[in-house]
Amino acid sequence: MSSLLNSSAVKRTLSACLALPLIVLAGNAAADGDGVWKGGENVYAKVCGHCHEKQVGPQITGRQLPAQYITAIVRNGFRAMPAFPASFIDDNSLQQVAEYISKTPAPAAKP
Repeated sequence: MSSLLNSSAVKRTLSACLALPLIVLAGNAAADGDGVWKGGENVYAKVCGHCHEKQVGPQITGRQLPAQYITAIVRNGFRAMPAFPASFIDDNSLQQVAEYISKTPAPAAKP
């Protein structure tokens, strides 16, 4: 049992779950005072990138993932990825970030 708890997958999942409250707070801060996000790149930088650029979640840019697939995963969650309800990110902003992710190339590899 202890080897299961020490596995890197379990650690990443636990880290993602523990970080969710911080991500929610950071995400709410990314919206303007009137609760409107500043476009797909802003949503990605303020919410998605916290996990997907830090190897907690998989790399999602540069994979040409369909926007419809991205919106379904964001709304419903998948494995360690929590679901984000419309009360957190509205449908329009979700569509903008999905299009941004689907069209953005992968970051350059670090030397």
